[in-house]
Amino acid sequence: MISPARFTHTLVALAAACAAAAAPAASLLDGFGGTAGFGDLVMTPNDDESSSLLDLPFAINFFGATYTKFYVNNNGNISFNSALSAYTPTAFPVSSQPMIAPWWADVDTRGGVPDGNPGTNAVYVASPNADTAVITWHNVGYYANATDKLNSFQLVLRNRADTGAGNFDFDFRYNRLEWTTGEASGGSGGLGGVPAQAGYDDGQQVHYYTLPGSRTASVLDLVNLSNVSAGTPGLWTFAVRNGITPGTEPSNPLLPVVVDGTYTFDFNIQPNQQIFVDPLVAVGYDYQITGLGSPLFQSVLLPNVGDGEFTLYLWDGSQYVATAVIHAGQTYDFGAGGVARFRIGGIETSAALDPANTSAFVTGLTFTDAGSVQMTQTPLTAAVPEPATWALWGLGIAGLAARRRRATRA
Repeated sequence: MISPARFTHTLVALAAACAAAAAPAASLLDGFGGTAGFGDLVMTPNDDESSSLLDLPFAINFFGATYTKFYVNNNGNISFNSALSAYTPTAFPVSSQPMIAPWWADVDTRGGVPDGNPGTNAVYVASPNADTAVITWHNVGYYANATDKLNSFQLVLRNRADTGAGNFDFDFRYNRLEWTTGEASGGSGGLGGVPAQAGYDDGQQVHYYTLPGSRTASVLDLVNLSNVSAGTPGLWTFAVRNGITPGTEPSNPLLPVVVDGTYTFDFNIQPNQQIFVDPLVAVGYDYQITGLGSPLFQSVLLPNVGDGEFTLYLWDGSQYVATAVIHAGQTYDFGAGGVARFRIGGIETSAALDPANTSAFVTGLTFTDAGSVQMTQTPLTAAVPEPATWALWGLGIAGLAARRRRATRA
């Protein structure tokens, strides 16, 4: 084993936004012994090398394959089938190479110790207990031998066998991001060329996810963003349950990235797959496909929040038009061809759901086709006017579907 409420008041939302703006990047977990407190040095200074095959402190079910061992690769990732020396990130999916990659780029730790600070420009591994593994890239430089810009980040694996055999969580913790690219990947001064990629890949070209900005200059923004909350910049967390990807079940929804008040999603979709997305709650939401060529929305399933009754608005080309009433637990199909945007209103302000509750409003979506989905979900912070009367002829919404308990994340 390796040694290891949207609150109903604008002022509250504004205060939260101000607090988020002042929040520091995610701190690195430490106190694990060794030169820098991050555990054992896993590799001597190198470029493109990997550790020996290491034991995980617990077994993980990574999208149907069980692993008890892994490699730490100098270039910002861990892999399971074999070591990985590739320094220029290939866009996910990558066939036959299951990996978890907080920062796949050309890390080079041969450039010495920056500013004479012992323990920097190095990669460490620790298992502080039987349920945790931590891999740390501490203030590492880039190819070739450069230390004028440094990155510091972690991958944390957590055993969640309490929710099912092989279940686990993993976190990316970004504390410092200054460079994106090594010189051999077309970079100059740590920037340009083919920038870093972050995310995960099952190696079967089925389950994979790429963090926003990957392989662009915007990947540096990962230190300022989060899929946990606006108040935790640099922290990204993912839950793998029953070997399936986040978003497949309401108990494990796909979490958004908050950018300028809009909840942004970017993920891969399989044919007939329902995805559960989970933003913070408000009095309504606008859902919109943003990617050119992205599959459209085919259906929506809403959670049991408030009185369980919601208003559906469809876009007529110039404005949203009230179209139907949807009840919690009832799947609404948009019909042939799907829709590119819609609005859900009617969430009572009296619900006052806590935006820190990541399972507050789990929405089930299906799409018209397979492919890469790029969409946003923008919260409405003022009540949506409800029409005085409804023309429900032909909409078939009289029956209330079985109520389902609002899921909480395991």
